[in-house]
Amino acid sequence: MLADFVRSLARKHQAEIEARRPKVMRRVAGYNLDIFHNQNEKPYTSDGSVNLAHLLIGSEGTLAYTKSLTLKLSELPKSKVLGVVNFESFHAAMDSAQHIVKLGPCAVELVDRTMIDLALGNPAFRPTMETALINGTPAAILLVEFAGANKAELLPKLRQLVELMGDLGLPGSVVEMADDAPQKNLWEVRKAGLNIMMSLKGDGKPVSFIEDCAVPLEHLAEYTDALTEVFAKHGTRGTWYAHASVGTLHVRPILDMRVDGPEGGAAKMRAIGEEAAELVRKYKGAFSGEHGDGLCRGEWIEWQFGPAINDAFRAIKRQMDPLDLFNPGKIIDTPRMDDGALFRFAPASSGKPYKRIPITPALDWSAWNVNADPVTEEVSAPGTGGDVTGGFAKAVEMCNNNGTCRKFDAGTMCPSYRVTRDEQHLTRGRANTLRLTLSGQLGPDAFTSEEMHDTMDLCVGCKGCKRDCPTGVDMAKMKIEFLSHYKAKHGHTLKDKLIARLPDYAAQASQFSWLMNLRNSLPGAAWLGEKILGLSAKRSLPEWRSDTFWNMPEQDRALFSDQAATLAAARAGQKAAVLFVDTFNGTFETENALAAARVLKAAGYAVHTVEKGNGSHHCCGRTYLASGMVDEARERAGALIDALLPLAEAGVAVVGLEPSCLLTLRDEALVLGLGDKAVTVSGQALLFEEFIAREIKAGRFALKLRPAGKQILLHGHCHQKAFGAVTPIMEVLKLIPETQAELIESSCCGMAGSFGYEAKHHEVSMQMAEAALLPAIRKQPDAIVVADGTSCRHQIADGAQREAVHVARLLESLMA
Repeated sequence: MLADFVRSLARKHQAEIEARRPKVMRRVAGYNLDIFHNQNEKPYTSDGSVNLAHLLIGSEGTLAYTKSLTLKLSELPKSKVLGVVNFESFHAAMDSAQHIVKLGPCAVELVDRTMIDLALGNPAFRPTMETALINGTPAAILLVEFAGANKAELLPKLRQLVELMGDLGLPGSVVEMADDAPQKNLWEVRKAGLNIMMSLKGDGKPVSFIEDCAVPLEHLAEYTDALTEVFAKHGTRGTWYAHASVGTLHVRPILDMRVDGPEGGAAKMRAIGEEAAELVRKYKGAFSGEHGDGLCRGEWIEWQFGPAINDAFRAIKRQMDPLDLFNPGKIIDTPRMDDGALFRFAPASSGKPYKRIPITPALDWSAWNVNADPVTEEVSAPGTGGDVTGGFAKAVEMCNNNGTCRKFDAGTMCPSYRVTRDEQHLTRGRANTLRLTLSGQLGPDAFTSEEMHDTMDLCVGCKGCKRDCPTGVDMAKMKIEFLSHYKAKHGHTLKDKLIARLPDYAAQASQFSWLMNLRNSLPGAAWLGEKILGLSAKRSLPEWRSDTFWNMPEQDRALFSDQAATLAAARAGQKAAVLFVDTFNGTFETENALAAARVLKAAGYAVHTVEKGNGSHHCCGRTYLASGMVDEARERAGALIDALLPLAEAGVAVVGLEPSCLLTLRDEALVLGLGDKAVTVSGQALLFEEFIAREIKAGRFALKLRPAGKQILLHGHCHQKAFGAVTPIMEVLKLIPETQAELIESSCCGMAGSFGYEAKHHEVSMQMAEAALLPAIRKQPDAIVVADGTSCRHQIADGAQREAVHVARLLESLMA
């Protein structure tokens, strides 16, 4: 009965369907009434038969509820090769597509200049993008992929591509990639294309509403030129990427949807949409290519097909869903695409305009508080963006809901979500909740509420999102900002104060190490500590010791030069470094700091360290930041930077051991309002392994080592991963002869500073560790485990009953 009804509609409107249905390969709009008389470049079925299931393809859930699907699968190709064609003009890239497809590639994908620039500015993508470029930054690149049974048959295709580009006047424009790894890496960057585009700073963002238009390949260059002129007419430009081989380019003009009136985002959206539609009609294309109609293109269905076919679509909807239960408001009776009520950032004219609540931020977010000109690409000075939160809200709004943080296959982000599978405990969930509170949508006091605290609670501050998120959402820093406001309202607990002020009392406490260590040995002490402080009785705490780094014996002090001698050595062109010894390595694991000094000394470096005297030491402020005590962190970090400044100004590297402490100088210290001196010290701050790797590359480091005699397993600290500092460790481990080092592919270890010590977090902490890290260590019981993070080593000791060592200790133990 249903088949007869649909067939009768198709027969009635056959002439109209043939006249109006786009003939391009990519088109998905309305309902597929042409299944009886196919209008596509390819048939619906191989034998020309009618399968009514095709009526549901692209129907966006408006016609039926699907309980199960039977899919026809195709075998994946066994081999692939990739040619990356660099173009000096965007027009040349578009014009070349029609010629390239004649070589029979399986994909021709566009990456435009905007995406190239943004990828180069992202530390996670830059190394990969650089492998695809020739002689600087091109206007666009096309990724041309060939697939087949074996690579030997595909290599001639790459040569044909090179020859073709030479014939088209572009000799030497192709980067040939035959190996699988670089191909895979580049495709990962391309897959992140949209999210990379959304990392533009400022309130203007690439907006999707004409991003799905498809035109015949022979008109692609003309269409893109004309559409570029439309953008310029309306004071903006477009960002382009996607499927050049089928004429479907996902172009998004940059618009500020918050702005109202004739120059506002909604007005420009309407004008650009109408002019783009005329271009699509002129070049006989489709307004919806592959993404469907949804909210932003539904109103264009009648424009594309005419009122008669649109009425036929409505008849199908009423026949199959008479109560309008399935996804109402899509395809039939759709809203206007510029209806402000549908916008995330609604303008003032809408019923509920988006409006940020003023707050005074504790950290400096001014780098985000900018405006950007979409045409010139110029970004205004920091702090000029008009954000009443000082840029904090703009940083939060960088989350565009792309969901990269939901992945499990690689990277660090997001360890809490990997355990709980709860959107609340995801970078995206936290960003959305912050956005809603900062705009007053959850009430005037929501930002400092217990509910907001619960949302942020399981963020371990791993900084995985800082690197892995394509739009650079830095949730670790946002948690610091949140905690500063939350704690200002609700107060700090005794536990907060004890952890934050550890650097202040560590020297005194170490004098009574026997007393401090009773917590780990005296029956009932751990239980009492959990009741009073909330520190898990299931955890051992770091062992206090009286022989700290700052009261080392005289024979060890001989390892170090004073500041004057170190500066003199540096100015004379000799090798020098200043060793920044943090609270954790200096108080609890003195051997790590001394090992680092001995390694550097053996390699011929003058080594200095900064101290306060009287057994006390400088602190980076990390423990204070973790408790939301930003003012105290600023004071401690400022004092450390003042002590390091003369050496940094002389070009002496500041070498650190604990990733979270040293990297504070390269990250949070720059947003504490400490000025240019913080920038100077940051520029010289390197982790121990980063420094050695740099010196090896420069030909200044040599150290004779013995073979380790065992396999080495390396666990990277989350902050090392976030700052790309894991590769240097692997480079340093290559110094050890006849020894293999293996990197454990894992997310956060779960300890994350004090997080894993807390009773309420213990279970989650162990689940994070058991996801990959601890099983990998147990599989190799004889391997040497290297972990540079203090908390990482403690987690490994607690969870796997194995000792992990800092890379400095390993190198020292192997010195010949």
